[in-house]
Amino acid sequence: MNIVILDGHTLNPGDLGWEGLEALGSLTVYGRTSPEQIVRRAAGASLVLTNKTPLRADVLAQLPELRYIGVLATGYDVVDVRAAAERGIVVTNVPDYGTDSVAQFVFALLLELCHRTGLHSDSAHRGEWAASADFCYWRTPQTELAGKTLGIVGMGRIGARTAALADAFGMRVLASGRSVEPQPGDPPFARRADLQTLLREADVVSLHCPLTP
Repeated sequence: MNIVILDGHTLNPGDLGWEGLEALGSLTVYGRTSPEQIVRRAAGASLVLTNKTPLRADVLAQLPELRYIGVLATGYDVVDVRAAAERGIVVTNVPDYGTDSVAQFVFALLLELCHRTGLHSDSAHRGEWAASADFCYWRTPQTELAGKTLGIVGMGRIGARTAALADAFGMRVLASGRSVEPQPGDPPFARRADLQTLLREADVVSLHCPLTP
């Protein structure tokens, strides 16, 4: 079985191994692949892995031996799934690989907005805090998260993990999604609301939903 990875550098810049895939067949790994290189590089492969290299209908039509596409990400918009289904090509993604990381980055960005930590660190190193007449020193308004309301649009895996972090910070959590009724996977502290209610009541809005019309 011929296996081709079109943009392996994104997943493995050199600190991981491909041994698991090498055990399945003949493996070829490309760090990056431009659109005009796709057909030539994937020719003869029965299994192709991609991260952001697009596999559209016109490309799939030129790969008659292709039987499986693995998207090395949560989203699979880089693949024309309808064209793949018509050709009998299985398409899968990796829905849970970045749940904790993405939720953590939500709060990294939120805390930066609340405290501008880097700016204040630079200011202190310049001696501006030491020169201040007051002990309580700040260059930007400081915002405490406890008691604020976080609105989460899309209460899937990442949304639920983000909600858990919000709860740990003492925030109130509103959730909006396909249904305004509570769902089995909802955290007990999250309250469902319609989108307009969420936008009206939330101090912070975090989007964890697919880009659809």
